Amino acid sequence: MKQLKLKKKLFFKIIIIIIFFIAIRFIFLTENPQYLPDLNTMTITQIKEYAQKNKLNLNIEYEYSNKIAENKIINQNIKNGTILKKDDNLNLVVSKGAISIEYYAENKINELGRIPVMMYHHIMDVENEYTGGNIDKEGYNRTSNAFKKDLEYYYEQGYEMISLIDYINGNINTSFGKSPIVLTFDDGNSNNIKVTGLDEKGNIIIDPKSAVGILEAFKKKYPKTKVTATFFLNKGLFNQKDYNDKILNWLIDNGYDIGNHTLNHVDFAKITSNKVQEEVGGLYQLLDQYIKDKYVKIVALPYGSPYKQNHSNFKYILNGTYKDIVYETLSTLRVGWEADYSPFNKEFDSTFIKRIRAYDNNGQEFDIEMALNNIKNTRYISDGDNKTIVIPSSLNSQINNKNNLDMIEY
Repeated sequence: MKQLKLKKKLFFKIIIIIIFFIAIRFIFLTENPQYLPDLNTMTITQIKEYAQKNKLNLNIEYEYSNKIAENKIINQNIKNGTILKKDDNLNLVVSKGAISIEYYAENKINELGRIPVMMYHHIMDVENEYTGGNIDKEGYNRTSNAFKKDLEYYYEQGYEMISLIDYINGNINTSFGKSPIVLTFDDGNSNNIKVTGLDEKGNIIIDPKSAVGILEAFKKKYPKTKVTATFFLNKGLFNQKDYNDKILNWLIDNGYDIGNHTLNHVDFAKITSNKVQEEVGGLYQLLDQYIKDKYVKIVALPYGSPYKQNHSNFKYILNGTYKDIVYETLSTLRVGWEADYSPFNKEFDSTFIKRIRAYDNNGQEFDIEMALNNIKNTRYISDGDNKTIVIPSSLNSQINNKNNLDMIEY
């Protein structure tokens, strides 16, 4: 009898527990979901109140816009109509309105200014007696610590990295008041992106002291700043045969570019036209095996040769045929000592671009400091909008608006 009573009590307890959980579930199911409304129908104050009421983590950044009215939304990370959850991050970019002509003048915006293209080779740590992190007398190679300092120096001087191909194409996407800078690496040295192994998912592990390791650390330190570079390779690619395929695809997938430095690092001025086509076309065909249609059709000229475009071999660098496959090169890079023109300047020649040797010589002989000081008053200074070209009216005779962008003069 006692056992029967105990069983009944247990049965009723189970029933009560089940009813409790059903009631809780019913409450949650019948609770009305909260959808994000159209924020552009609200004032900024109302948006802040809405976020607080619905327990959203609101982050607002402000940018000038010539197309979006003041205090209206330029970008938002959550689309209108999305179901919201407690503690969702709502990130907004809000317009500060159009930029005045006076503000352009005050900030010396000049999108016809000079753009530095920096040339690197090895990034490695060896004992040396040379100045400021140079490994060799000529300063073609840098220590890892010197390269870190270079990146910080560019940042402190108001430069933001852009890709070489964006420079050539006139897609200059840098922040208002900042200046673009392009990084290039020649020879495909293993210390440009040194792989130390694979992780449990088969992804490459990159040596933090290699160039890409340093660039990736810089990216984490300054997450709002674009980090990129273009690597020009020979037939050894990055000289890590077990990883070359993974390296190339990782670089492309992570915002870097790959270009052509010939199969064998030849001097174009000392070979036949047929050999030129073999060296250029052969490297393109090698890259096709790994990253077809993903690399840039740009040749970094070994030794900077030929030094003039009227050399008989130069045309075969730009156009040629190898093994019955036709190639076309968009641009070549020189070995130089000064910044080149804006892509919107009539003087800009995309087929023969100047570079600056990235080395330290105490501000002399066209080292980094001297080269950037030389363009202190003539550098490209961005309006923050890659759909417009802003220039002082005194420079309008120099413009080549090849992309038919909106023009603003002050």
